[in-house]
Amino acid sequence: MTTIPLIIGLVLGAAVLVGYVLVMVGMRQEDRRMSLGGVPPTRAAGLARRVTGCHVRG
Repeated sequence: MTTIPLIIGLVLGAAVLVGYVLVMVGMRQEDRRMSLGGVPPTRAAGLARRVTGCHVRG
């Protein structure tokens, strides 16, 4: 019974870590291109824009 919270915590921790890595990869791609006004080049870059609030509407 005590292992269930541990498993849930590990799964949630892994999900947060994966999300963090995706945002970091997207931010690095945006930094190289210096182009926040256009369409994001990859899904990771789009996720980074969405999370940081620098996304293009339209």
